[in-house]
Amino acid sequence: MKIKKGDRVQVLTGKDRGAEGEVVHVNPDRNKVLVEGVNVVKRHTRPTQANQQGGIIEKILPLDVSNIAVICPKTGKPGRVGYRVEAGSKVRYHKASGEELS
Repeated sequence: MKIKKGDRVQVLTGKDRGAEGEVVHVNPDRNKVLVEGVNVVKRHTRPTQANQQGGIIEKILPLDVSNIAVICPKTGKPGRVGYRVEAGSKVRYHKASGEELS
């Protein structure tokens, strides 16, 4: 998976299309990511031992990796991520601009 925690991404499809956020969690087994502030739903929960209050909580649901694109730190435009070898080490880069990603 080419997307990592901390990447700034833009949503390409769905109800939050065009929204931008930072990747909070990556699940490579299921090809899903959690993006801060995107795909947030309200969940009704009853009081339990762990959550004494109960009520309505906001929860971030995962998005499929194919529905997001990494934003280039230099140009600010979304695009794909690639790998290249520089001086014997593997480096991630933004394919549209060629800018190296951290």
